[in-house]
Amino acid sequence: MGRKRFIVWGVACSILALPAISPATEMTHGEMSGMPGAHDGMKMYAHGDMNHGGHEMKSGEMIFSGKVGPWAGEARLIDKGAYMEQSGVSAKIAARFAGERHLMLFLTDPETGKPVSGVAGEVSIAGPDMASSSKVTLVVMGGHIGADVDLPRPGEYTFTAEIESGGRKGSATFTHTMK
Repeated sequence: MGRKRFIVWGVACSILALPAISPATEMTHGEMSGMPGAHDGMKMYAHGDMNHGGHEMKSGEMIFSGKVGPWAGEARLIDKGAYMEQSGVSAKIAARFAGERHLMLFLTDPETGKPVSGVAGEVSIAGPDMASSSKVTLVVMGGHIGADVDLPRPGEYTFTAEIESGGRKGSATFTHTMK
């Protein structure tokens, strides 16, 4: 079980980290060198920005849209288990990721509309009981920065993002209710 879970986790992280315009975003497992062939023929797509004929689509539930310091920001939350199952992974394997979430933060320059580059940041998360809190480092992943987050129970979560890019800093606080 340990090795299979490690391989599945590695594949899931690879999917989440693929840049949107990478040629690998529409390859099958069998076409990707070094990838286990357990799901040959399954189409894989990057989860952040997907470009379909010039039309950009972001996946996940939007939980914030607004200012993050000098930038325009959008936060999205993906249910990893549901996402994997929709991507063609068996329900049994996808169930191992039930309840796990991936937080994505997209930042753009409000003047140009272009994505902000050289971004670094952290998000502090306070849970519904306010006794449980965590802090995660946001990692650059294609067209966004993101991290896996633990939202273990229903209730309202408060996210505080602290972002830095090009000598400028910004922050935003937003909430999301898990059902």
